[in-house]
Amino acid sequence: MKNLLSPIEIGSMKLPNRVIMAPLTRCRSDKEGVPNDLMRIYYQQRASAGLIISEATNISPMGVGYMNTPGIWTNDQINGWKPITEAVHSSGGKMFLQLWHTGRSSHPDFHNGQPTVSASAINSGGKVHTYEGLKDKETPRALELSEIKDTIKDYVTASLNAIEAGFDGVEIHGANGYLIDQFICSGSNQRTDDYGGSIENRCRFGLEVVEAISNAISSDRTAIRLSPSGTFNGMSDDTPVETFSYFVDKLNDYNLAYLHVMEPYAPPGKTYIPQKNYLQDREVTKYFRNIYKGSLITNSGFTIDEANAYISNGIVDMVAFGKLLISNPDLVNRIEKSSDLNDWDVKTFYSGGENGYIDYPFLDE
Repeated sequence: MKNLLSPIEIGSMKLPNRVIMAPLTRCRSDKEGVPNDLMRIYYQQRASAGLIISEATNISPMGVGYMNTPGIWTNDQINGWKPITEAVHSSGGKMFLQLWHTGRSSHPDFHNGQPTVSASAINSGGKVHTYEGLKDKETPRALELSEIKDTIKDYVTASLNAIEAGFDGVEIHGANGYLIDQFICSGSNQRTDDYGGSIENRCRFGLEVVEAISNAISSDRTAIRLSPSGTFNGMSDDTPVETFSYFVDKLNDYNLAYLHVMEPYAPPGKTYIPQKNYLQDREVTKYFRNIYKGSLITNSGFTIDEANAYISNGIVDMVAFGKLLISNPDLVNRIEKSSDLNDWDVKTFYSGGENGYIDYPFLDE
């Protein structure tokens, strides 16, 4: 019977287990988005996971929306990632880079005072931490058609840079209210051109990104993450089941490494408010398993027992863990030995420095 410790092949890669490290924003890079040696230690500690998905990584200056988050558009950033991928590979691990454009979930402070961009000029509400303090989000401007094409090129360049930096592939961040999600959902997309209105049009941008990256680095090195019931960052959709059913079904046209689907999620300190027309918690992955034909990852608050049950029952192929891999760098070893797990410290998730980052104890310590 398959479980978290069973090997699996995704794309052209053989993974020793199905314990996936979820993409986790940790705010440890420098202000210019260059990764550092602290990050090398952090990722290398967790290389026993079947696959590491990096923290969300900005594809361009306009993609930046959070402090001290890494990028992949400059030579310094590429060179900063190389020791990290080398360290993971030397420890027997595999690593994908998550490609990020925050869109309207940013602030002009990150863009020399210029407005943020999105599918439409709709303010998501909420606040964002900038280097000048906590500020209200502002209304973005809608991307012009030519800018949409340029942004797709930015995604492609970022994916090529990721391969140059030594990553085994890329995961497109299409979840949690960031740019691709902003195009998909009707609450943030009120365009009247080919990228707005119908479900097909709203899904066009994300699917064009998938196709362009697949053509650039091959589809078996390409993956995408979606949050079909997500409301984080002010997201909403009039017909979420129909919208994401269309998007996921179209992904079957590509031989992707995997699809990463999130169950309903709220960030630390927040509460998820269920929407009546949305698939509810623990309904999402089961629903889309019936649509998607390729390798499927699920994520959001799974216990070890629940994850094993999902895999053994054929609901998913892999399960991504976030907080459990933050606090247990040797999670695979602990699963093998049915050992106790370390608790995580929410206060250190984004605090910078070594504390709560590379100092969680290993079982053999």
